[in-house]
Amino acid sequence: MNFYTRKWIKPEDLNPNNTLFGGRLLQWIDEEAALFSIIQLDNDRVVTKFMTEINFKASAHAGDIIEIGLCILKLGKTSITLKCEVRNIQSKEIIITIDNIVMVNLDKYGNSLSHGKTETTAKLR
Repeated sequence: MNFYTRKWIKPEDLNPNNTLFGGRLLQWIDEEAALFSIIQLDNDRVVTKFMTEINFKASAHAGDIIEIGLCILKLGKTSITLKCEVRNIQSKEIIITIDNIVMVNLDKYGNSLSHGKTETTAKLR
C-alpha cells in the first residue's frame, strides 16, 4: 500500500461529536481514487462504479494529520479495482478500510471504454 495524500483535519471537517465527518473522508477517498485511476489509465474520464463495505475503525480529531493509501488489486477490461486504507500519521491508527473500489474508464460519451492496460506503468512516486 502506497500513501500518496495527506490531509490536515480542520474544524470544518468535523461532525457534531467533534470527530472527522465520515462523508468528508469518503469525499477525499473518492477524489484520491479518481486521480490515481486517471493517472494509471491515462484518461481523465474515470468514474466510481462501486465501493465495498466501508469499515470505520477509529476516529480523527481537529489537528490530526491523516494519509490516504491505495493499491491496485486488479485491472479489468474497462476498470481498475483498488484497495484503500486511511491512517492517522501521529497515532498510526487505521481510521478506515475499503477492500474494493471499482473505477471505470469512460469514453467522451460516458460509455465504458476498454483501457487496453495489462499492467500498471505509471509511476506516482
